[in-house]
Amino acid sequence: MPEPRTYDVAGIGFGPANLSLAIALDERPEPISSVFLERRASLSWHRGMLVPSAKMQVSFLKDLVTFRNPASPFGFVSYLREVGRLAMFVNNQDFFPTRREFHGYLEWAEAKLRPNVVYGSEVVAIRTPPGERGPVDRLLVEVRGDGRSGGTRLVEARNVVVSTGLVPRMPAGVEGDTSVWHSSEFLDRFRAHDRPIRRVAVAGGGQSAAEIVRFLYDALPEAEIHAIVPAYGYSIADSTPFANQIFDPDAVDDYYDGTPRSRDAFWKYHKNTNYSVVDAEVIKDLYRRAYDDGLAGTNRLRFLGLTRVVDVKSVQNDVRVTLHSASRDESHDLDVNVLVCATGYDPMDPCAVLGDLASRCPRDDAGRLRVDRDYRLVTPPDLRCGIYLQGGTEHTHGLSSSLLSNLAVRSGEIARSIAAGLAAQEKR
Repeated sequence: MPEPRTYDVAGIGFGPANLSLAIALDERPEPISSVFLERRASLSWHRGMLVPSAKMQVSFLKDLVTFRNPASPFGFVSYLREVGRLAMFVNNQDFFPTRREFHGYLEWAEAKLRPNVVYGSEVVAIRTPPGERGPVDRLLVEVRGDGRSGGTRLVEARNVVVSTGLVPRMPAGVEGDTSVWHSSEFLDRFRAHDRPIRRVAVAGGGQSAAEIVRFLYDALPEAEIHAIVPAYGYSIADSTPFANQIFDPDAVDDYYDGTPRSRDAFWKYHKNTNYSVVDAEVIKDLYRRAYDDGLAGTNRLRFLGLTRVVDVKSVQNDVRVTLHSASRDESHDLDVNVLVCATGYDPMDPCAVLGDLASRCPRDDAGRLRVDRDYRLVTPPDLRCGIYLQGGTEHTHGLSSSLLSNLAVRSGEIARSIAAGLAAQEKR
């Protein structure tokens, strides 16, 4: 089929969030034309952290569709049945698949919608059509390296959905290089590293840090592993039923409609459900390894609690890491072959692609973009086209804004809002 002159929806980025949206649009009763623009060459979701033993921290039922449409053929159970692993998965008696299996599920779903995606497409700007008079009901998306000609082109759309993902965060003043890695690229860097690793440090106190420490201890039986933890030790993730209600769809309403004081309480009391915490199983695995290490007298696994990275320098082929110990209030150097920074991510910043449009949008008292309950950016009256955010809405929608937990419901809400907006445009 020929491309429409103006798409109903242009999605920027094609990770799990916009993949879920693509399915929700596909399952709408009315036809909605869409194109998704992804700068990478293929679907990629935390590939650097697909270590063999790493498991999901959410139930398999919190997939791309089930909470929105349990009967959807795009569910994780449908995937298991199609690839012939449904009975084995059930027999495994585990609510949480591995990251590698969930990535396989994402690739399976993506393959069914691939005609709607243009990979190798970097969105460099979004702007209104030049010379447009009166209310604006469409946007121009400038794309570089569009996967076809390799040049640039403009994509016209009535709605834009921004989902460019989280931004890897390094310790202050630290830049990555061949021996200093962020956890998001860990596996690729580890496999490509061509020098022996005899001493390695992993900075961070969350799930990724602990999983990397466990992996390195097992994969490098002769190496010293230094775990640099900002807390005294790893803290357990609160995955108990009442705490997990923070990720229920209804909790988004409670957060969005709440007072500043109640929103602060969400973060104060329930941040430990996801941020800088580790699953109990991983903590026990690591402690058992440390215990066995002590029995053997090898002392390969070393935990540096209440410690942070304050400086990093290259010394010949090694890395000199300056650490500050809060318990001793002193700094010391640690020389390693590789430093892995599992130091988290910053929220998506939509302004990077919105450009001048961002300056036209209203902001709250803290200078943050205002967002409606349906994840639509609040825009001036003359800008009638929809700009939706899949991420970067923690200040309006709460803890689940960048997580998988509420993905299916959020995508359904955005799809429903887009459909309603298109219907309203037709009546005008």
